[in-house]
Amino acid sequence: MNTEKQKNFDLRYLKMAKIWAQNSYCQRRQVGALVVKDGMIISDGYNGTPSGFENICEDENNVTKPYVLHAEANAITKLARSSNNSDGSTIYITASPCIECAKLIIQAGIKRVVYGEQYRLTDGIDLLKRAGIETIYLNTEEA
Repeated sequence: MNTEKQKNFDLRYLKMAKIWAQNSYCQRRQVGALVVKDGMIISDGYNGTPSGFENICEDENNVTKPYVLHAEANAITKLARSSNNSDGSTIYITASPCIECAKLIIQAGIKRVVYGEQYRLTDGIDLLKRAGIETIYLNTEEA
C-alpha cells in the first residue's frame, strides 16, 4: 500500500480508537486501542477495571487503582478469548504503550504500533523498536 493511503488508514483507525476510549470510566485518562489485521478490526479495548469489578478506576485520592487494565492489555486478552490471532497485525493506541503493554504487544505477534500521544516515559516504545516492531507516532490533532 502506498504511504499516503496507509497514513490515511492509520489516521482513521486512530480516530476510531479515540472514540472507543470514551467507553472508559477512568477519570484521569481515557485510552483506547484497536487491533487491525488484513483491513479488519479484530479486537478493541479501553482502560478500565477487570470484568465483574466496579467501574471506578481511581481511589479516593484520585490515584489509579493497581488492578486497572490498560487499553492494549484489554484488546490483546480479548483476542486470547476469541478464535482470532494478532500475528502480523497493527495496534492503534491513543497513547504510547508502557513497558508492560509493549511486552504483551511483542508476544502477541503485533508488527506495527500506531499511537497518538507521547507519554513522558519512552521505555515501552524503546522496547518495541528493539524488537523490530514498526512504531509510528501520529499527532492526535490530525486524527
